[in-house]
Amino acid sequence: MNAATKNFAGYRDAIARTRLLVVVTEWKEFRSPDFSELKERLRQPLIFDGRNLYDPALARAAGLEYFGIGRP
Repeated sequence: MNAATKNFAGYRDAIARTRLLVVVTEWKEFRSPDFSELKERLRQPLIFDGRNLYDPALARAAGLEYFGIGRP
C-alpha cells in the first residue's frame, strides 16, 4: 500500500478533517448522512455528489455548499 492509500472504518472516519466530500459511490452508509455532522467535520462545507444521492435542498439547509454532478 502506498502512502496515499488508507483504509477507513466508515464514512465518519473518512471525512474527519478533510476539506470537502466527493461522492462517487452508492454504498448504503453514504445514502443518508447527517448533514449537520458533515458540516462540522468538513474543513470546508462542500459536497460534490457524483451519484446524486442527496437532496440539494436538505444539504443546503444544513449550511453545506452542494453540487450535484449532472443536475441543472
